[in-house]
Formats: sequence, C-alpha cells, structure tokens
Amino acid sequence: MRAFPYPDAGSPDLRSPARFLWWLARAEGATLLAGVVYGSVWTACQALTPFVLGLAVDQGIVGGNFRRLGLWVALLVALTLLQSGAATLRHRTAVSSWMQAAYRSAQLVGHKVTRSGDALPQKFSTGEVVSTSASDAMRIGEIFDVCARLAGSVVGYLLVTYLVFRSSWQLGLVVLLGVPLCGAMLLFVIRPLQRRQKEQREAAGKMTALGADTVAGLRVLRGIGGEHIFVQRYRERSRDTQLAGNKVAYSLADLDAVQVLVVGAFSVAFTWIGALQAVSGQIAPGQLVALYGYAVFLVSPIRTAADAVSRFIRAHVGARRIIDVLATPSAVHDAGTTVPGPSSPSALVDTATGVVAVPGTLSAVVSADPAESAELARRLGRFEDAVLREAQVRWGGAALHLVPLREVRSRIVVSDAEPQLFTGTLREELDPAGRHSDAEIMAALDVASAADVFDGLGNGLDDEVTEKGRGFSGGQRQRLTLARAVLTDAEVLVLIEPTSAVDAHTEQRIAAALRRKRSTAENTTVVVTASPLLLGAMDTVTFLEHGTIRARGTHRELLDTVPAYRKVVIRGEGMDGGTPAGNNENSGTGVEHTGDNHEPVGKGVQ
Repeated sequence: MRAFPYPDAGSPDLRSPARFLWWLARAEGATLLAGVVYGSVWTACQALTPFVLGLAVDQGIVGGNFRRLGLWVALLVALTLLQSGAATLRHRTAVSSWMQAAYRSAQLVGHKVTRSGDALPQKFSTGEVVSTSASDAMRIGEIFDVCARLAGSVVGYLLVTYLVFRSSWQLGLVVLLGVPLCGAMLLFVIRPLQRRQKEQREAAGKMTALGADTVAGLRVLRGIGGEHIFVQRYRERSRDTQLAGNKVAYSLADLDAVQVLVVGAFSVAFTWIGALQAVSGQIAPGQLVALYGYAVFLVSPIRTAADAVSRFIRAHVGARRIIDVLATPSAVHDAGTTVPGPSSPSALVDTATGVVAVPGTLSAVVSADPAESAELARRLGRFEDAVLREAQVRWGGAALHLVPLREVRSRIVVSDAEPQLFTGTLREELDPAGRHSDAEIMAALDVASAADVFDGLGNGLDDEVTEKGRGFSGGQRQRLTLARAVLTDAEVLVLIEPTSAVDAHTEQRIAAALRRKRSTAENTTVVVTASPLLLGAMDTVTFLEHGTIRARGTHRELLDTVPAYRKVVIRGEGMDGGTPAGNNENSGTGVEHTGDNHEPVGKGVQ
C-alpha cells in the first residue's frame, strides 16, 4: 500500500534550519523550478507593459503613426494574455510547492513518532509534537509559496533597471540602488518581528501542549473535580499567547506602515526626477509614461522581498522546531550489525530477571512492584535498545536488540495497558492492514468477549469509531484492544493487564478463550497481571521480587507456598473481584524457590 503523500519522505539534512529548508527545496526541485519560470514570465510581462505603453505613446500617438500604434496595442494585449496564463500557472505551482514542503515535513514528523519509541514522549509533550506537525510544517511551506514571486520580482527588477538605463542613466542608478536600499530599510522592522514571532510560537506551543494534555485526561479530571484548575491554567496560557500575538501584530503593522512610507517616498522621488527630465526635454512623453509605470511596478518587488523575509523568519523558526523533533535519537533503531531472528518459534530469555518465555505456553509474570513487571514487558517487546544493551533479552540464539526492527515488530506484539483507538471504521481499528475476513475478526472479538460493543452500533464493523474511541466505555476499549492484539496472530504476544477494566465474569470468559486460542506450539503468550482469574488460566506463573525470580509454579501452588505472592494476588482480588485465595487445591507441588539470595533458578517459565 502506497504511503501518503510520499512512499519515502527521504533523509533530511538536520544540521541547521537553513540546510533543512535547502534539502526540502532540492526534494521538490522540479515544481519549484517551474514556479520560478512561471513567476519570471509573469513579472517580465508586468515590467514590459510600461515599456510597450511608452512606445505606443511616442510612436503611435505623438508620432501620429496609427500602424505602429496598432502594433504596440496588439503587443500589449498579447502581454496581458501571457501574463494572465503565467500568473495562473505560477499560483498553482507555488501552492503545490507549499503543500509538498508542508506535507513532507509533517510526514517526517509522523514517521519519527512511529519509530522513536519512548524517546520522543520523554522530551516533548503530545501537544508540542502535534503543533510541530500541523503548525510548523505549514509555516515551512510558506517560504516555498513565495519563492516563485520572489524570483520573478528579482527578474522584473533587473529588467526594469535595464529599460530605465536605456532612457536615463540617472534614473537607472536610482532604480539600481534605490530598490535594494528600500529593502534594507525594512530590516529595522523585521528584526523585532523575528524575535516576537519566536516568542509567539513558543507560547502557542505551550498552550497547545496544555490543551492536548487536558483533553487526554478530561475523564479523570472530571472524576476528581479538578477540571477548573486546568481550565484556569489553559486560560493563562491562552492569555500569554494572545499577548504574544498582539506583539507580532504590532510588528506586522509597523512593517506595513514602513513599506507604504518607504515605497511611497521612492515612487514620488523616482517620478519627480522623471518629470523634471521630461520638462527639460531629456526624455520623451512616452518615456515619462513608462517611468510612471515602472514606479508602480517597483512597489511589488520591494513588498515581495519584505514578505519573503518575514516568511523565511517563520519558516526558520518552524524548521528549528521540526529539527528538534527529528534529531531526537530513537529509542529503537537498526544501526550497525544486525542478526536474523530465530527461524522457528524460540524462547525469549530476559537476562536481567531470569524470566524465560517458552513457545507453546501461556506464562504470567507477577511482581510486588507493578513497574518492575511492566519494564520486563517493555524489554521483551524491545521498546528501548539502550536498556537491552545492558540487560539483554535473548531470542533463541540472538540478542533481541540486534534483530532487525521490522522482524521484531512483525513477530513480537506488546499490548499496552493504555488502550489507543483512532478515528475510522471498527474494521479498520481491529485490522488496519485489511488481512483478515469478517469471520476472523468476529472470532478475535469473541476471544476478547467484546461482542457487546455492537449493541450501540448500527453498521456493525463498518460503524465509525470516534476519536480515541470515546464512544466506548473503558472496558470496551480495553477488550477491543485485546481483540486487535489477538488478531495479529503474533508469534509472541505480551499482554499488560489486559483485563483490569472488566468485571470478574467477563474476565473468566476471556481467560478461558485466550487459553484456547493461544495454546499452540507456534505461539508464546506472556501476561503481566495480578488478576487471580487470569493467573489461574496460565500454565506457569513467575513471581518477581526485587528484580529477580522469587518463585515459579502454578497459580495455586504459589498461593499456598509464597506469602509475598499471596499478598500481591489478594490485593489484586480486592481490585478485580476474583475468587478467594483460600479456595485452592493441589497446593505445594512443583513450586520452585530461589532461596534467600533471590537467584534465578531452572529454565524459567514453561
């Protein structure tokens, strides 16, 4: 399936904002060049119009040669038509360049988000990343929109300078030196604008970040009655952004005023000198008419130059923000030597704890510290290579962090405790790649005991899912996420608290269905949980304490022989509504202990 908008966005130059912008320019060189050509033709036609008009006056009207007058009028019509067509093509290519640069930048950020692991969220908030992709990318595109007009303005300025020199060398010098001088005078206003735009961008980024974080936690905030605190904080951020925007508006107003003053003064001086030369007979009446047309035309290059500088400032600020995101080292990546993964289902061995996940079994991991077991799951899923270099996970005979990332992601799937759903049909949510039939999707929903989600859906699998799945309850979202994980048919499936938001009866059905689905020689299933109902369906349970294996056996065996495990599970029963710990049978057989030194024993989970 073709990626949108580009199959490959490319490898950007991140050494500086200017280099990044230049890389974007080279990436869309054909479109940009076409825009420059059309823009040059467009402004050349504008520049030649006063010249032809002057010839029509001198040779046709003053000279009384109506044949010459008809010729020059016909040329004026031709220039007008050519200018109209070039303007249309210039605008189309300019907007195309804008969109190409903006969407290429946004695609780079999106690709970085999917490949960075935890590195990006640790450095930037969700709102900042969203603002970078949406706002900064569009600002970068603006500079490519103005490129065609800027190039055309330069061509027009040089052409007018040549034509004016033909009439008067004094006026030619005025144009040659005056236009750049007027542009330089605008820099005194543009410099404060640059600083204020940077401040406004930072304030807007903070406001967007706070808004995104508040919306994400709105349900919790309402539950604890704390939404008014965040509303006040958002109001303060919004006020800061408004004030920063006002300062930017002041600078823009100053820039517009200075443009009118400088350009007006230049036009008046240029026309006045031309009028004096016409009165003294140094230039003909038609040439004076042409000079007035040049004066009107030269307003455009000066304003376009000022606009280009202003847009480049915004693009430079946006490029800096995007570079900050793209330059963040990914938590996982294929770098240096890689080794192939095992050719057949193989055990995953976590050397830090000694836990072993054996193919063909359902294994559970329980820890007195939930963060400890969650970190184990993250290592098994290869979420951060830096950690795996110190505490390796072995997959068959290979170090997991050296196996190509694409192979790891296709064969090992980790389903997090925080379910994430996006806008789209329910079928697309559960089967993004479109590889499964409706019957297979329904079978996965049955494993997750999620058939009740259809109660409020009129179109079944074709019903639209709202953003983040807010139309479903927390338990429904969790079960849909579980169904999506089961539907991957992953060789290794790691589930982190997959039933923490469901009732005991539903959890019992899920445990039985999960065992039926995943109890094959090709599948390895690891469940991180403290739920007794899930633990009871596992082949083996490993209990971690202080980062190492404390004991291993069946759920009932550990309940009867390991007080620390019983304490953790009973606490889990209180939260999850599981069966009482005292109703255990077959106690005391087959449990392995590590002793007081907490050293790992045996082959681990099997």
